[in-house]
Amino acid sequence: MLYDLRGKRVYVAGHRGMVGSAIVRRLALESCQVLTASRAELDLTRQADVEAWMKKSRPDVVVLAAAKVGGILANDTYPADFLYENLILEANIIHSAHRVGVEKLLFLGSSCIYPKHAQQPIREEALLTGTLEETNEWYAVAKIAGIKLCQAYRRQHGNDFISAMPTNLYGRGDNFDLKSSHVMPALIRKSHEAKISGASEIIMWGTGTPRREFLHVDDCASACVHLIKFYSDELHVNVGSGRDITVLELTQLVAKIVGFKGSINHDLSKPDGTARKLMSADRLRSLGWAPTVSLEKGIADTYEAFLAGNYLERNSIRP
Repeated sequence: MLYDLRGKRVYVAGHRGMVGSAIVRRLALESCQVLTASRAELDLTRQADVEAWMKKSRPDVVVLAAAKVGGILANDTYPADFLYENLILEANIIHSAHRVGVEKLLFLGSSCIYPKHAQQPIREEALLTGTLEETNEWYAVAKIAGIKLCQAYRRQHGNDFISAMPTNLYGRGDNFDLKSSHVMPALIRKSHEAKISGASEIIMWGTGTPRREFLHVDDCASACVHLIKFYSDELHVNVGSGRDITVLELTQLVAKIVGFKGSINHDLSKPDGTARKLMSADRLRSLGWAPTVSLEKGIADTYEAFLAGNYLERNSIRP
């Protein structure tokens, strides 16, 4: 173990979001104190406010899970918002963490940082070797900046700042708003509403041929804690399942689990996005971590959370 969490004060930025809340749940198994701040208490886009809060709270560890997130439609509609808000909040937190002497910081990126035509499975070294996927390049540029900022503070100041790149995540606390959600929660909601209404079909975007990798958010949280404890280096680390599935196969699986028995038809006017995006899991596996939640169980758990009303329906910075 390179870093012992016992007795540490751990600030989780973004604790009400899907990923942040999962990390808070996972940290409850560690002998540490979790620090959080609501949006009413702290506006992460205001540098002076972030610095004042960090000086007052003095965390030993920071997990930067706060972000403005959304799917293809949201990224295409609000490019300035996605670029500016993510840039400003990550810069404020990382810089303040350096100034107050935070011992360890974990920045959470996204698999969209990689080139559109990166060799599969995508290794960490593929970053900045090609053109980004245009449907979410604004968010990707902001996340790349966060990775580089952590690397820069490590090089210039010796800060133990690391970065993790989760694949497509899903689970309890996801965003099911069809205008801003990612593919998994969108499919769950569409299938559920079609089942309840007695619809004969559901419409999926594109051809259904692109392949995507998915990881349950509780597995992601487990990997993040593992990295804090066992990893310290400049290169970011992919966090994924190491397996992918076509969007059509995913749609069929979701429909089966939800109980929708109608047909699945295609809206070919909508984009497919990148043909395949599978990240290499070799580096994380070499550190002794592997996922435990199967895709079938994860979808079932997520559907149960949706039915219970345990989800977000907004496209905003998660406090």
